Amino acid sequence: MNGARVLVTRPAHQAENLSRLIQARGGEAVRFPVLDIVARDNIDEIQDALKNLGKFQWVVFISPNAVNFALKANNGKIDRLKAVRFAAVGRATAQALEAAGLTVDAVPEQGYTSEALLVMPQIQQIKGQSCLIVRGEGGREELANTLRSRGADVQYLEVYKRTIPSIDNSQVVQLLTQHRLDVITVTSGEALQNLLIMLGEKNHRLLLPIPLVVVSDRIGQLAAGMGFKRIAVTESPADTAILETVTIVCNGE
Repeated sequence: MNGARVLVTRPAHQAENLSRLIQARGGEAVRFPVLDIVARDNIDEIQDALKNLGKFQWVVFISPNAVNFALKANNGKIDRLKAVRFAAVGRATAQALEAAGLTVDAVPEQGYTSEALLVMPQIQQIKGQSCLIVRGEGGREELANTLRSRGADVQYLEVYKRTIPSIDNSQVVQLLTQHRLDVITVTSGEALQNLLIMLGEKNHRLLLPIPLVVVSDRIGQLAAGMGFKRIAVTESPADTAILETVTIVCNGE
């Protein structure tokens, strides 16, 4: 990567692996977390829901954070119940569930999105079944809406929330003004919105022409609507896939 500077916008606790991969490939990782992931203060609600999983036929975890914060609120344990099936949106989420001793009954092989999960055969005939979606505060409604349209009863359990970090942006602004930032990586639509907020509108003219690497077509479309000029979409949200796309962009391929 010949010393290319890559802006890593993952939350601070999730940025280490991608940053290390960039450094090993010969780039310079510039860490600028645009999301903080923190626990919600509804521990009693989370514990109560996890103690009563038996009333659901499906429990769907949206992300590794959903698994980890549910475990944290419930003393590190989610009971295995034979009557309950677990689904994960993405391989990393499935791995987090498996690490907790749970069997994952549905996870997309590709796509890593709600849409990819919804096309799986196991999720088609669910009329009259109860589903619990474990996620962060807010978020997309596509999964719940589609499950409800198929006749399922759907409830949410929100175990964490996203906030905008209070951090100094001067290093990134300096790189922008000196035209020394080569690639930006973004892994969610909310992160993209926060990036623009945290760098301030006066710096958008410097930010928008920089090549942007995103992890889905949906985020790419959002970025295009915001005015980004050069957008590349990875094959998956995995750090290795982000690295490969960043390398291609840096090499001008």
